[in-house]
Amino acid sequence: MDARADRAVPLRPRLVSRDPARTRAAILAAATTEFSRKGLHGARVDEIARCSGVNKRMIYHYFDDKNGLYLAVLEKSYTAIRTAELELSLAEQTPVEGMRTLVLFTWNYLSSHPEFLSLLATENLHRGANVKKLPHIRKLHSPLIVMISKLLKRGVKQKLFRKNVDPMQLYISMAALAFFYLSNKHTLSTIFGRDLNAPAARAERELHVVDVVLGYLRA
Repeated sequence: MDARADRAVPLRPRLVSRDPARTRAAILAAATTEFSRKGLHGARVDEIARCSGVNKRMIYHYFDDKNGLYLAVLEKSYTAIRTAELELSLAEQTPVEGMRTLVLFTWNYLSSHPEFLSLLATENLHRGANVKKLPHIRKLHSPLIVMISKLLKRGVKQKLFRKNVDPMQLYISMAALAFFYLSNKHTLSTIFGRDLNAPAARAERELHVVDVVLGYLRA
């Protein structure tokens, strides 16, 4: 390797050779930013290497190619939100409080992870062709549906929730109420003449999403 290139990215050699776990994490973090900003085709491995401080050869060593790296980013992103959901301890809450917790979590997670919204948009442009390649994607989402199903059953038993609610449809609606607002806030702000990204507007939307979901569920 050219010595001048080493000097241009000083973190590269030490990060690669001495801490594989940290190296992989640095690559994935830089790749997440690059893919969320430029999409799959627009992203550049050279830029990921520069931002992560990792030798480009090591990126190919860990992930084979750019598509392999993109798949790893997708898997990491899905795993992060699903893991965080399972840590909400919804079984210890009343059905109404548990559902409110999940709705608020969904709103706040999507609100604080715009890169996840971008990755989802990119993957849908590709008609889900890449997410289909993730071997554990369905198993990853199964616990979420089970968790919602248990909340619904307890709510019905206590005569708090309506009957025959599909947990998958409920989650899609819950996520959509947040996703559409957050991913379209710039165009919506222009159309309606209101700054929908302002703290007060986001707080208003958060309450609205909770009210819509709990109002639908009410027995």
